[in-house]
Amino acid sequence: MQREIHKWYSPRLNKDMEIAMYGHYGFALLMLPTAAADFLEYERFHLISVLEPYINAGKIKVFSINSINSEAWLNNRMHPRHKAIRHQQFNGYVEHEVVPFIKTHTSPETAIITTGASLGALHAANLFFRRPDLFSGTIAMSGLYDLTNYTKGYFDEDVYFNSPCHYLPNVSDEWTLNRLRSSGHIHILTGSGDYEDPEGSRNLSHVLSAKGIPHELDIWGPDMRHDWPTWRAMLPYYIESRF
Repeated sequence: MQREIHKWYSPRLNKDMEIAMYGHYGFALLMLPTAAADFLEYERFHLISVLEPYINAGKIKVFSINSINSEAWLNNRMHPRHKAIRHQQFNGYVEHEVVPFIKTHTSPETAIITTGASLGALHAANLFFRRPDLFSGTIAMSGLYDLTNYTKGYFDEDVYFNSPCHYLPNVSDEWTLNRLRSSGHIHILTGSGDYEDPEGSRNLSHVLSAKGIPHELDIWGPDMRHDWPTWRAMLPYYIESRF
C-alpha cells in the first residue's frame, strides 16, 4: 500500500497541517478525525488496515487530515465566539487547501466522499451538506448533527451554519437541493450499544426526509458500541457494498 505524509503551512489556520495519503487510485475518501485526534488516528486504530484491500485494489484513495477541535469546540478555556471563528477557519482550510491538494493527487473529476466517526461524523456530514459542489457524499458514523451538543449553550450565525439539523430545514436554493438530492451517497450510520445515541442519526434522517433528500439511515444493533470495533466494521462494509 502506498503511504505518504504531506505537510504545509495553512494561512487560514496559521499553523502547519499534516495529511496522510494512502493508495494510488480510486475515488477520494476524506477522513475527519474523532474528538481532538490527529491525522494518523485512523491508522493507529487500524481503520486504514481494514480498508487496505480496497486501497490496494484502486477502489479508494484515502486522505486523512488533522482536526483543530482542541482549538475550537473542545477548548473549555476559549470564548465561544472565538471557537466559532476557528471552526469557520477550519472549513476554509478544508475547502480551499485540502480539496485542491486532493484534486492535484487524483484528478479534477475525482469524486470526494467525506467520512468520520463521532465528532468527525458531524464535520464530515457538515462539509458535504455545506458544499455539495466540492463533495459528492458522506459516510457519517455515530454522529450528532446538532452542533449545540458541543457549544455549551452558545449560539450564533456561525453555529447555525455549521449545525446541519439547524440550517438544512431552511435550505431553499434549488441548485443546492438538487445537488444533495442527486448525490446517491448519503449514508448515516450508528450503533445502538453503549455510548451510542441513535437519536442523533434519526434526527438528521428526519430533516433530510423532510427536504426530499434521499439517504440511507442504518442503525446497527446493541452489540455495536461507540468505539473503534464498530467503525472498523461499518466503513469497509459500506465501501464494499455501496460503491
